[in-house]
Amino acid sequence: MTTLLVANDGGHVMQLHTLRPRLGVGDDVVWVTPRTAQTESLLAGERVHWALPCPPRDTRALARNAVACRRLFSDHDVSLVVSTGAALALALLPQARLRGIETVYIESATRLDAPSLSGRVLALVPGIRTFSQSTSLTRGHWQYLASPWELYETMPTEDRAVRSMVVSLGTQEGYGFRRLLDRLVALVPPGAEVLWQTGGTDVTGLGIDARERVPSAEMAAAIRAADVVVAHAGTGIALMALENGRCPVLVPRRAMHGEHVDDHQLTIALELALRDLCISRDADSLKARDLVAAASRTVTKVPDPPPLRIRATREAVAAGL
Repeated sequence: MTTLLVANDGGHVMQLHTLRPRLGVGDDVVWVTPRTAQTESLLAGERVHWALPCPPRDTRALARNAVACRRLFSDHDVSLVVSTGAALALALLPQARLRGIETVYIESATRLDAPSLSGRVLALVPGIRTFSQSTSLTRGHWQYLASPWELYETMPTEDRAVRSMVVSLGTQEGYGFRRLLDRLVALVPPGAEVLWQTGGTDVTGLGIDARERVPSAEMAAAIRAADVVVAHAGTGIALMALENGRCPVLVPRRAMHGEHVDDHQLTIALELALRDLCISRDADSLKARDLVAAASRTVTKVPDPPPLRIRATREAVAAGL
């Protein structure tokens, strides 16, 4: 009996990948996600159905994916579908429910007190179980599952000079973050090695060796070896930094500067800063001492986190809930 694990690339698939060992879904799994350098690397050795790119609010891409993914239900004996969003969940989860398949939607950790558009739509579909990763999102259809951040703790270490850095701006198209690069280039210590993952941001005139995308395995190895990670406040890179023992410097993109559709990255950065899991700064106020402070902290993780129950009870299944 196959489980489909469905997620857009970036932070969505990183969250689901991190959650998977706790979900009790077994080994018969097929991932459904767009093909990128990140997902190819992250899911190496897994069975994957490569979905078409599915950007936010792109109804044509959503429809194309819904049609293209129909064959998954004939090719596999699907008993469970789990998704952490975003638009790709809208293409798969409703048709899974129409087939009577148990279906679970886990809202992104970026949504602390209100669901995303995808979450709001899917919560209205009868039979889809909806979970949040925030204790502030428990109204109506939403049930708290767990926070991804509760597994990590930072501790101070000896002061470290910054000799190597990872800079990550994510890969979402259409939103550059030149404001951070302009500030950061001047702060890099002389002679420091830097991996610059800049997505679609224009780097003209900066004199840096920028890469649009970096495979997940390479990025994780670079983070483990780096003294400090500086990144936009996305959940994917934040999780990857923490997973690899680094307390990141998170710099939220701002809608007022055209750097994102809204200011949800402010919320992410604040959440992690309050948990002492990052140093959060606006791009315009970032200083060299922030890099040194982050380099002088280390991260540990709970070794055996408890399992998470997402499956409905037999009684609920019998009742069609």
